[in-house]
Amino acid sequence: MGWMSHTPRWAVALTLAIAADLLFVGAVSHIADLLRHGLNPYDWAPSWLNLYWSSLALFDTVAAALLIGGKRQGMDLACAVMATDIAANWYAIYGIQHSSLPAQPGLQRLTAFALLVLSTAPFIRRRLVDDLAPIVDGRVDPGGGGGLGRRPRSGRG
Repeated sequence: MGWMSHTPRWAVALTLAIAADLLFVGAVSHIADLLRHGLNPYDWAPSWLNLYWSSLALFDTVAAALLIGGKRQGMDLACAVMATDIAANWYAIYGIQHSSLPAQPGLQRLTAFALLVLSTAPFIRRRLVDDLAPIVDGRVDPGGGGGLGRRPRSGRG
């Protein structure tokens, strides 16, 4: 599917900015919950679910930072976070609280964001840098290979 690699840079940049921004919003929310309530902010949820949501303070932040840096690992982590977060929230809403999507605007927003991340990932990922610290001309390039849309030089002339 060669047409995927032709995603316009502006579309990639806009999608990365939206995803990174919303991941940072999620991270701030989880950090606030941690500061106010510790590792169990939701007394109605099981401990493992509270621990998962608390861990998103770190994972959301890392995913957003990697996306801002134009790294594929950021999109990979964002997809993993969104897939697991949406599953955890749907379980919490339906399985624990016995509620529904129409009654939960937060779940509606999270579902829309998850769909954005997961549906754009194949198009966006191809335009991102592959390594956290790519090798350029035999040396580690701490700049990450130039960021959005540019690949590290392969060393071939």
